[in-house]
Amino acid sequence: MFWQGNREGAQNQWRRWMYDHNLPRPGGGLPEPILEAASSAFFAEMFHATDKDQIEFIDRYLEEGIQLDYWWMDAGWYPNKGGSWQDLLGTWYPDPKRYPNGLRAISDHAHSKGVKTLLWFEPERVTEGSWIYEHHPEWTLGTGPTRFFNYGNPEALEWMTDHVDSLLKSEDIDLYRQDFAVMSASFWDEADRQQPDRQGITEIKHVIGYLKYMDELRRRHPEMLIDICAAGGKRLELENLRRAVPLWRSDYAFEPRGVQGQTYGLSEWIPFTGAGVNRITAYDFRSNMSPSIVLNLDARIKDADYPLLRKLLAQWEEIRDDYRGDFYPLTEYSLQNDVWIGWMFFRPETGTGFIQMFNRAESIYDSGVCRLKGIDREKSYRITDMDSGRSETYDGARLLDKGLRFNFTQAPEAKLLRIEPCEE
Repeated sequence: MFWQGNREGAQNQWRRWMYDHNLPRPGGGLPEPILEAASSAFFAEMFHATDKDQIEFIDRYLEEGIQLDYWWMDAGWYPNKGGSWQDLLGTWYPDPKRYPNGLRAISDHAHSKGVKTLLWFEPERVTEGSWIYEHHPEWTLGTGPTRFFNYGNPEALEWMTDHVDSLLKSEDIDLYRQDFAVMSASFWDEADRQQPDRQGITEIKHVIGYLKYMDELRRRHPEMLIDICAAGGKRLELENLRRAVPLWRSDYAFEPRGVQGQTYGLSEWIPFTGAGVNRITAYDFRSNMSPSIVLNLDARIKDADYPLLRKLLAQWEEIRDDYRGDFYPLTEYSLQNDVWIGWMFFRPETGTGFIQMFNRAESIYDSGVCRLKGIDREKSYRITDMDSGRSETYDGARLLDKGLRFNFTQAPEAKLLRIEPCEE
């Protein structure tokens, strides 16, 4: 991509190119920011889950006035041997003991409440004893207890495409989640050793088949968004990002400093990502705030601070469209616990955006100034503290040249400020 000017301008040109020409468009439109919730932390993903507790969690969120976009069903919904959710990868149908009416019972209930459903798959890993392992070993690479499903095999590719498609339809799933946690190179290398003059061909055929699989699912489900997971962020490259979005960008999740660092780094390159929230505090929520938010709370607890959660979600609803804008770091990158870190998103076409600034736990600083970026120096802007509701008006030139002062009263603390244009 050719560019002129400074690095930040180039990165935002890239972000616009990603939005305008690359991000998937289910139903013909760009993906909107999404609020999901899961019970994964309380049932070893879905290894110990049943249809009853999934329905209970959905209802509890709604009882607390938290309207979800999607209910998130992760690994472990298929039969197992009692060990873990990895027992029978390659047996892709709902466990009849825990889901006697299939996952359709959960989807039907969720849909009746205005909530869509999301379902996890990891179709490239095949473990010993699973249906594919026992019935079609010729569709796999490798010889050990864990094998690799070979999308480069046309028969295997056709079966997996048809089978997953049928499950999405029979269980009435709205969003397909694709995981990938296999050290695939060892399987490809082993296959290529059988034909030393064909190095790399097994991988090439697999990747071509994999992309055909993704494209065919999208063709058969044109309204459906796809989530690309890959053990939390290992397939975040251009061809995947043209077909899917990472609703769960890393398995290093929740911890504020680390996730702040993810937002700081990834936002320059990947404009639509997601993270999880597992504690109801402003600092934790805002550290994980992103275009996709996955609530991982025990909704069965009735005395949790749901009023604060509703307030934080309402603030996110107010600013979330501005994730579509340009991204500007306002501080240096750091994972140290005694500094500030912050950034802003801003849409020049609307004059709206928001600022996030974090005072970390060991910081000794309670006040400081950061210059804003990307705004029009000839215009005026209203800056609103979304906690206090206090607003002040500033000239664009002042915000660019002299900056905006931030005042903290404690550490850790997270500021969220709304940027709006003043009427001419």
